[in-house]
Amino acid sequence: MKLLIKSGRILDPSDGVDEVRDLLVSDGVVEKSGKNLDEKADEVIDASGCFVMPGLIDLHVHLRDPGLEYKEDIESGSKAAVRGGYTTICPMPNTRPVTDCAEVVNYVREKAAKVGLLNVLPVGAVTKGQAGTEVTDIAAMKQAGICAISEDGKSVMNAQVCRKAMRQAAKLGVPVFAHCEDITLVEGGTMNAGKKSADMGQKGISNSVEDVITARDILLAKETGARLHLCHCSTADSVRMVREAKDEGLKVTAEVCPHHFTLCEEDIPGNDANYKMNPPVRSREDLEALRTGLHEDVFDVISTDHAPHSAEEKAGGFEKSPFGIVGSETAVALTITELVDKGVITPMQMAAKMSWNPAKILGIDKGSLKVGKTADITIIDPEAEYTIDVNQFASKGKNTPFHGWKVKGKVMRTIVAGKTVYNLSLIHI
Repeated sequence: MKLLIKSGRILDPSDGVDEVRDLLVSDGVVEKSGKNLDEKADEVIDASGCFVMPGLIDLHVHLRDPGLEYKEDIESGSKAAVRGGYTTICPMPNTRPVTDCAEVVNYVREKAAKVGLLNVLPVGAVTKGQAGTEVTDIAAMKQAGICAISEDGKSVMNAQVCRKAMRQAAKLGVPVFAHCEDITLVEGGTMNAGKKSADMGQKGISNSVEDVITARDILLAKETGARLHLCHCSTADSVRMVREAKDEGLKVTAEVCPHHFTLCEEDIPGNDANYKMNPPVRSREDLEALRTGLHEDVFDVISTDHAPHSAEEKAGGFEKSPFGIVGSETAVALTITELVDKGVITPMQMAAKMSWNPAKILGIDKGSLKVGKTADITIIDPEAEYTIDVNQFASKGKNTPFHGWKVKGKVMRTIVAGKTVYNLSLIHI
């Protein structure tokens, strides 16, 4: 099977290529790359005016499977991901049962393989049952196929336990994905501590809730030599601390999610739990600091923290609803609309933060369009305008604050190992 992609703007951060050229894919591998390729192919795609990027990689999704399939399952989450341009996703372990052993890891991988849409690399829990007391068998989970460990949804509050896990992860070459939240400081908070929370009569979540654990985990990574990846950073001080860690040469990377670089507390219209997420959207000053961090490459990655919930769960307002919003199907458009079009990052930076850098963090041979590489490819029309409509989502979760937003940037096609798994011309996949 040969596929010829013509006249697209190739954006390949692995070798700095940013030019209009053609790609020839043969049997799932990039065979040729160059201008005006005259090759016979089973299918020819006219990618004129489109970005052609290495397949997008999302380091941070929640598929809710096993155990919470009413919110999302591996099939629906995979469909949402490929509609969003993703060819590889990393589901977090806060499932029921928790992904804390080889058996659950195998379940996720085997079910994902049956769905067969994209690469699903499970993240294993740091502690058994995410109880925060006993470190999991990281070696066994690595053998089963985890890509990292994380206690996502909470922090490992016991610093000794966290250090022990980091030491083991460092020896095994497994990245540690940190959800930085000091639960002793949350005190029932539902949104950012600021004028908006005061006006709405809601308990606030201060920046220190994130910053205290961010500082601790960076210091533990320094001591243990662990590869630390900081999830969903939201504060100005996180930017500063990540910058300083990088300047010191520590093995620290970090991500920002679209909702945090797009929204601030001022944008919350009222008691709408589709604006409730953890960490919360912060102040305007924090938002601008995050954008600066993205612009200056302090932040390596844009991830979604795709967190589906049922409509019934999200109907309880800020006080009674769970934290989290969906993001797989809106991340590309929000990144182009809010960052690329506004000159915060370049298209090449977008490709790096959504493909090449995540691949490097995971240590996988992806995120590149070089000849000989697996043909995981995302084709995006950066000028296509549309209105976000939750009724068009493949995800079971419709919990987003971006319904009705006018945006630019449409995923036109998602290709995994040379096979088209999403094509915009198809209404249903």
